[in-house]
Amino acid sequence: MIRETRIFKRINRAMGQAIHQYDMIRDGDRIALGLSGGKDSLTLLTMLVERLRRIPVTYSIHPIYIDPGFDGSFADELAAYCEGLGLSLTCERTNHGPEAHKDGQTVNPCFICSRLRRKRLFELSAELRCRTLALGHNKDDVIETVLINMFYAGQISTMMPHQSMFDGEMTVIRPLYLADEGDIIRFASEQKLPVYTNPCPSATRSKRSEIKDLLKSLYETNPHIKGNIFRSLSQVKLDYMLT
Repeated sequence: MIRETRIFKRINRAMGQAIHQYDMIRDGDRIALGLSGGKDSLTLLTMLVERLRRIPVTYSIHPIYIDPGFDGSFADELAAYCEGLGLSLTCERTNHGPEAHKDGQTVNPCFICSRLRRKRLFELSAELRCRTLALGHNKDDVIETVLINMFYAGQISTMMPHQSMFDGEMTVIRPLYLADEGDIIRFASEQKLPVYTNPCPSATRSKRSEIKDLLKSLYETNPHIKGNIFRSLSQVKLDYMLT
């Protein structure tokens, strides 16, 4: 049972706003949920299950875990947690992680692993007859992605809260789009969610971790920077952009 703390109410309010603002969930939806074992996806899973008790809309949740194939798998523990919520976990063990990190690999391992994982998430979602895939990205992820794409891809773009894929056959939603990562960290701790450590050897030295450190140093100098970056994503002045 969720404890209704101040942090819970804040995340619940942010999630509810995102769901309504971007029309993410409708009555009768079958929602696949990409579960990683981290704080974000576990928070999303827990909150979506809790939300069913509070709203008149009915939907079903189908968690999916793509095991990257590193030592120390926690798939069984994730399955047990899902079972405690009344859900059945679809788990697929792969070798995506070791393959992406093998000697001689010239492409960024994070890019390879992420692409393969996303492909299987879409395929398994379709097999489960889910036309909606929920992912646990939060406001900080959205901001970080803007800078990653600017610095390393030479383009201005980020994650969308609601995105139609494959000619409308699949929709990706991000219900935590408006939630701060700091709140999610506190929520996972106070609710004692079974958060697992990412076994990937690149987890602490990825481009995203570098951007996260950069932003953290900026936020410490000015508390308004995070909100300003996020608001700028919907305040684009095209007349002042190069084409």
